[in-house]
Amino acid sequence: MNNVALRVDRLSKRYRIGARQARYRTLRESITDSLTAPFRALKRTSRQETPDVLWALRDVSFEIPRGEVIGVIGRNGAGKSTLLKVLSRITEPSEGGIDVYGRIGSLLEVGTGFHNELTGRENIFLNGAILGMKKASIERQFDAIVDFAEVERFIDTPVKHYSSGMYLRLAFAVAAHLEPETLLVDEVLAVGDMAFQKKCIGKMGDVARTGRTVLFVSHNMGAVRSLCQKGLVMHGGRLVSYTDVGAAIETYYRLAADGAREQDSRPASGFGFGDVRILGRNSRTVHQSESFEVATTLHIGAEVSGFALLCILEDANQRGVFHLRRESSELAVRERWDGVYDVRIKLPPLWLEPGLYSLHFKVLLRGELASSRHVSDTVSLDVSGDSSGTPSVLAPRADWMLVPVAQTAPAAC
Repeated sequence: MNNVALRVDRLSKRYRIGARQARYRTLRESITDSLTAPFRALKRTSRQETPDVLWALRDVSFEIPRGEVIGVIGRNGAGKSTLLKVLSRITEPSEGGIDVYGRIGSLLEVGTGFHNELTGRENIFLNGAILGMKKASIERQFDAIVDFAEVERFIDTPVKHYSSGMYLRLAFAVAAHLEPETLLVDEVLAVGDMAFQKKCIGKMGDVARTGRTVLFVSHNMGAVRSLCQKGLVMHGGRLVSYTDVGAAIETYYRLAADGAREQDSRPASGFGFGDVRILGRNSRTVHQSESFEVATTLHIGAEVSGFALLCILEDANQRGVFHLRRESSELAVRERWDGVYDVRIKLPPLWLEPGLYSLHFKVLLRGELASSRHVSDTVSLDVSGDSSGTPSVLAPRADWMLVPVAQTAPAAC
């Protein structure tokens, strides 16, 4: 039996920016255009429209085995959603080929494939028919879909009256329960609340355990890390990495840091940081109860009047955990700050929730004529330990005491 769910070979998708959309024409107009074409060719000038070309995907190749959950990650505009649209046959590729083994179910935006005038019940059967399922198979899954979506009371109401949350719950339930061999899920889960996101992630895990395949596009690195075995990293329409999920997320953070540094820094000779590193460790894994030390090298290539040095830790969703700041005036009093400095910070046990975090440095330089800022590379920090099981950043350990309070006996009447 073929163990491949998807095979993509040199896939490319091209869009023309600025080209006019061709309108529908009558038969008379088509015949007239064909007869007058030679005369129009003689009148063409240099003012002819020349739209720009955007390659949303370029030479993307990979192969996905059955039963794996793959995270598709990258910055905005990297080509992730375009890739899923091409795989689900919503749009045709410009070049390359795709081999799909089995049915594909896709949830690329809220209510994909739903008809607003139809009820929730009718849309379930419509989506099942689109996937090629028999009516008996849809009926077998119907109760599970309605129960998961929690819309039993409104199942015979047209979906145009649903809230966005109800719409999303039903759309995901249909996509996940109608037994596609491959499930494509875009960033739509960000619409739901925390409880629903957790429920959907659990369902995708159940789908994978039954031998089916999931491609999951998300900016939530915590969800990607907990759910996926491997990661596809997209950047500028190209596939830059297809490896285990930990290494893929590190690549994503590095590309994000490179982009931030390009936007946040001014080119200046001799300014910037060396590699960011965790001292005394062969890996980047730190137990939540341990202290650890991070270090880098700071290069200041010209005389400045002072600076502010920042150390920033972010969680997998790029939310700030802390921003440590130290002014140069707090470090020493100097007239000249040009030179090379070894920067070290010893951090106490942070008691973070287990997961992947990122840490980087930033310096704000103050010169005589202008100020500038420079951002370091990002180092990934893999925190191990015991999870509290709740969506939080900190998981501190504390001593609890439960002391009974003596009750005064009721007075005799």
